[in-house]
Amino acid sequence: MAVPKRRTSKTVKRQRRTHDKLSVPGMTTCDNCGELKLAHRVCKSCGHYKGREVAGE
Repeated sequence: MAVPKRRTSKTVKRQRRTHDKLSVPGMTTCDNCGELKLAHRVCKSCGHYKGREVAGE
């Protein structure tokens, strides 16, 4: 059975885990109402996308 010869130090362990983090989704502000929304999506609060209303209220 494979057993490590030395203990993995905190520094080495943390350097290996630097890529195991969550990424924040791309948020932009709505041109119509100013609310935060996901990029390339219809605004949930006002229903506008690219300057025109696409979702009826």
